Amino acid sequence: MTRPRAHALSERIGAMAALDAPGKAIGKQIRNLLPAGGGVKDVISGVQIGHALHPLMTDVPIGTWTSATLLDLLGGRASRPAARKLIGVGLAAAAPTALTGWSDWADTEPGSDKVRRLGMVHAIANVTAAAFYGASFAARGRGAHTTGVLLGLAGAGAMGAGGWLGGDLVFARGVGVNETLFDEEPSDWTPVLDASMLVDDRPMRALAGERELVIVRRHGTIHALANRCAHRGGPLYEGELEGDCIVCPWHGTRFRLEDGSVERGPSTYLQPVYEARVNDGRVEIRAAA
Repeated sequence: MTRPRAHALSERIGAMAALDAPGKAIGKQIRNLLPAGGGVKDVISGVQIGHALHPLMTDVPIGTWTSATLLDLLGGRASRPAARKLIGVGLAAAAPTALTGWSDWADTEPGSDKVRRLGMVHAIANVTAAAFYGASFAARGRGAHTTGVLLGLAGAGAMGAGGWLGGDLVFARGVGVNETLFDEEPSDWTPVLDASMLVDDRPMRALAGERELVIVRRHGTIHALANRCAHRGGPLYEGELEGDCIVCPWHGTRFRLEDGSVERGPSTYLQPVYEARVNDGRVEIRAAA
C-alpha cells in the first residue's frame, strides 16, 4: 500500500534538525514564563475543562477567517463590512489561541524531536496566516478591497497548512491525548513486587504484565497508579511526594495518590489508579472497580 504523500511530507518536516536549537530555546523560555503550579498555566492548559484548551480556542480564528473568506467569494458587495469584522474578531482571538498552543507545545519536552519540529512549523504557518489576515484587515480599512481579498485567500492557505499540521500532531503523533487511555487494565489480582521492598513514602516502579505501575506506601496504605503520566508520559516513579500527592518529574502535575485526581496541572486527565493489597508477602493490584 502506498504511503500517503501528506504523511511523507510531515516526516520530512519532522526531520528538519535545523529547528532543534531555536525550538529548545523557545520551549525553555515558555516553560519559564508559564511554570507548573501557577493558576495561569492550569487555565491555559485546560485543567478546569478536562482536556486541552487549545483545540477549543482554534475554533474562533478558524471559524471567523473561514467565514470571511466565504463571504468574499460568495457574499457580494453588501457582505464586505461583515467580512472585515469577522477578520478582526479572528485577529483578536489569535494571540490567546497561540498562547495556549505554545504552552502545550513547550510541554512536549522531553519527547520526540519530530514533534518539536512539526510544532514549530505548525506555529509558523499559523503566524503567517495571522499576518496575511492582519494585512487584509488593514487593506480593507483603506478601501483596497481586492487586495484585501487576495491577502485573505493567502491567509486561508497558510491557515489550512497550519491546521493540517495540527491534525498530524494530535491524531498521528498523539500530542494532547490521554497517554494512558488505551493501556490494558489488569482485571484480576496480579502480583507486582515483594511487600518487603516497599519503603514508606518512596515511589517504586513495578510491572503488571506490560503495564508499568508506581507503588507508594504512605501512612500504612499502599497506593498503586499507572506509572506513565497521562499528560505526556513522564515516569511518575521518578517523582517526589508532596503530602498525599505524587508529582510528575517532567512537567510538575500533582496527582492524588488515593484517586489519581489532578491537584495541579498541566495534566487535564486523571491518572489511573488500582486497588492494591498484600497477599502472601506480595503486593497485588487489579483495576479499580
